[in-house]
Amino acid sequence: MSKENSRSHELRQLIAQRAASMMAEDGIADYAYAKKKAGRQLGVLDMNCLPTNAEVEEEIRLYHEIYHSEDQPENLRQLRSSALAVMQLLQRFNPHLTGPVLDGTAGRYAETHIFLFADSLKEVEIFLLNQQLPYEVSEKTYRVNNDKRADKKSERRKAPVLILEGQHGPIKLSVFEVDDMRTATKHASNGGNAVKANIAQLQALLQSATPIPPAL
Repeated sequence: MSKENSRSHELRQLIAQRAASMMAEDGIADYAYAKKKAGRQLGVLDMNCLPTNAEVEEEIRLYHEIYHSEDQPENLRQLRSSALAVMQLLQRFNPHLTGPVLDGTAGRYAETHIFLFADSLKEVEIFLLNQQLPYEVSEKTYRVNNDKRADKKSERRKAPVLILEGQHGPIKLSVFEVDDMRTATKHASNGGNAVKANIAQLQALLQSATPIPPAL
C-alpha cells in the first residue's frame, strides 16, 4: 500500500471512529451528517475520504464493546421494552421495529424507529389523539425496492413520520400504506434489505436476548 493510500485509509478510519462516537453518545441517527461533522472536526474536506455507512456501523459496534460493554445491554433492553409497549398499543397498525434499537447499535437515548401500516395517516393521528398522546409531524425519505421496474432498482419514497417523546428517547413512527407491508426498505449502512421485527419477534428477542442478524 502506498503512503498516499495508507494515509487515506487512516483518515477514513479516524472519521469513522469519530462519527461512531457521535452516533453512540449524542443520539445522532443520520450517517451522512455524522460523517461530515466528523470530517470537519478532523480538518478533512475531501468527500472521497469519508468512510462508508457500513464502516461507521462497524465502529459503532466496536465502540459499544469497548466503552459500554456493561451498560449497553441494559440500555438496549430498556429501549426495546419501550418500543414493545408502543407497538402493543398500536397493534392495529401492524407495527414493526427496525433500525439501531433492533440491530443492537443504539446508544442511550437513541431514536426508536417503528414502521406502521395503515389505510391513512389520519387514521393513526386520530388514534393517537384519542389516546391523548402528543406528537410532532415530520417526514423521512426511504430507499425501497420497486418490483414494478424491469431492472428491480430501488427508488426513493417519502413517508410521514409521527414523533412521540418516549421515556428513553424519541420514538419515530413512519406510516406506510397497508400494501407496502411486503415492500422492503433499504438498510442505511449497507444497502441491503432492512431487518424488521413484529410484536411476537420482539417479544422473543427480549426473552432470549439473541442478537439480531445483520441486514441481508
